[in-house]
Amino acid sequence: MEGRLTGKQVAVVALMALLLVVAGGCKKAPPPAPPPAPAPAPPPPARPTVTLRASQTFIAPGDAVTLTWSSTNATELDLTPGVGRVAPEGTTRVSPSASTTYVINAKGPGGSAEQSVRITVSAPPPPPPPPQPTATVDELFRRNVMDAFFDYDQADIRPDARDALSKTAEFLRTHRDIKVLIEGHCDERGSTEYNLALGDRRAQAARQFLISLGVSADRLDTVSWGKERPFCTESNETCWQQNRRAHFVMAK
Repeated sequence: MEGRLTGKQVAVVALMALLLVVAGGCKKAPPPAPPPAPAPAPPPPARPTVTLRASQTFIAPGDAVTLTWSSTNATELDLTPGVGRVAPEGTTRVSPSASTTYVINAKGPGGSAEQSVRITVSAPPPPPPPPQPTATVDELFRRNVMDAFFDYDQADIRPDARDALSKTAEFLRTHRDIKVLIEGHCDERGSTEYNLALGDRRAQAARQFLISLGVSADRLDTVSWGKERPFCTESNETCWQQNRRAHFVMAK
């Protein structure tokens, strides 16, 4: 009869339905998606850097010096003593009345940094004694011939030494019969041999400067005492500075 399935056809349909059920049940579920990778941590802030320089580190009383600084990665800078908050870079003039160490401190998100520079103020020379109408040549020599002082381990003529030697040359040019022994002296640091050589360079530097100012070379002899005849025996910068000099003695 049309429209009715035979027994064989029913069996085929049942078998296909079973195969579809089995195929659907064996299909595996897709694996879950991996979690997203964490975002990289931001880099730590850079540490600040700072530099501090002085136009000169040795001045006479009343002189001024220029401090210059620059920095990176800093949000706050403080310059002491006496200056306070400053820009990330700049300059300022200072005139310390005594030897002073200037310190600049830089702060930022990455930490802090510090640098310092020391300005040494030379001790003023003692005032000359009051003029006397019958001053001897020895007295005039002591009043007008001034020693030249030097920086540590140096034999270069500093600005203050230039002024002192100019006054000495002026006196010697007006007293042409006076001959001079220039002694080279050093502070206590370093070996005896090294300081003898350094003292000789200092005495020779003072001699050449006087010659350049018109003092005859045959009136100027030199000797080096190194560290053997100190003017001051304390172990500090103030004392050592007194011993780093070219000292003048009138030759007999």
